[in-house]
Amino acid sequence: MSTADAPERAIPTIPGRPPRILLIQAPYYEAVVGGMRRGAEKILTQIGASMDVVDVAGAYELPAALRMAIRRSAEAGTITWDGFLLLGCVVKGETDHYQFICDAVCQGVMDISGETGVPLGFGLLTVENLAQAEARSADDHHNKGGEAVQAVLQQIILARRWGLA
Repeated sequence: MSTADAPERAIPTIPGRPPRILLIQAPYYEAVVGGMRRGAEKILTQIGASMDVVDVAGAYELPAALRMAIRRSAEAGTITWDGFLLLGCVVKGETDHYQFICDAVCQGVMDISGETGVPLGFGLLTVENLAQAEARSADDHHNKGGEAVQAVLQQIILARRWGLA
């Protein structure tokens, strides 16, 4: 789905207590990731949710940090976080590095998601240039951080409906 035709979604009603989200962000492109984070925060504030934030060095580190956070939550014996939000940005350069990073991160996150079933919102921008990233992190309904947090909230609703959270 492109940014131009992204639907405007209503903020969901979350049954039970307000959710606690862990945002794992790769702020290499600070302005872009910060814009996506603000888009997510706006929605979370409206539903009374809380969010913890941790930084990783870059997009490549997102899957490992997610796995560590899930392990930490499981070892705590109580629910540390109801869901996880990953935000980052990879801008295409002149080498194959872009493709290797994008493929590895997406596959790593998909493997963890399928293996664990944790509620997850995945907001990794993979763009041709910085202008595309800026358009997707602007303060409007096209904000990909807002879209990613909507995804994790919908997953939390399912987990609670099915007695998994």
